[in-house]
Amino acid sequence: MSQQESKKNPANDLMSLTGYDQLKMGLESKQFKPSIGTTLEFDLIDVEKGKVTFRGNPSEKHMNPIGTIHGGYAATLLDSALGCAVHSTLEAGERYTTVDLNVKYIRAMMPGMGPVTCVGEIVHKGRKTATANATLVDENGKLLAHGNTTCIIL
Repeated sequence: MSQQESKKNPANDLMSLTGYDQLKMGLESKQFKPSIGTTLEFDLIDVEKGKVTFRGNPSEKHMNPIGTIHGGYAATLLDSALGCAVHSTLEAGERYTTVDLNVKYIRAMMPGMGPVTCVGEIVHKGRKTATANATLVDENGKLLAHGNTTCIIL
């Protein structure tokens, strides 16, 4: 691939950065916000190497038929925090994909309950796999759900 072709594809530029630098750039510029965050009203609010924090706003549009926030909302926040915790440890040129996602629901989320915070932290990153844990809490710090993941490093 020529230098000119490389400059035309922003993904090539991103792959030259570490995962931490990619996330930090996205956090600071908001230019690379994934559409899932817009759809489900959550944002990455902090990035450290091995640790990320998301804040979400569960609302009526995230409800299930029984009047609570759909469990997929919590699962998506947890999956995002877990994956980004792994992402923050990647070397330039490395990628990952999720092997498994485990979620434990502790308390129901209700529309109008206020913001929720999800923190994901790396447990282990090796050459071929990485694991992470995450918690989802309400604005009073009460645990709503927690989860873990295993990712394969590519």
